[in-house]
Amino acid sequence: MNENADEGGAVSADRIQVTLNGTEREVAPDLTVLGLLESLDLVPGMVVVEHNREILSRDRYGEVSVSEGDTLELVHFVGGG
Repeated sequence: MNENADEGGAVSADRIQVTLNGTEREVAPDLTVLGLLESLDLVPGMVVVEHNREILSRDRYGEVSVSEGDTLELVHFVGGG
């Protein structure tokens, strides 16, 4: 049984399923891409996001909602030399 399913087998609305960098993952509902990055402790200015095969400009991270079934690819830049 799905760990988010109630006794009747219905999935609760406290998590949604997305694919994040090729891995199925449950995240909070009603997140924007910005909210998702913050929940993952990622600095938005250091991440490139592909949302459902579209690369997002950073100024849209707070506008674009993450929905059930979405596919996201995150590339996180790490400084160093």
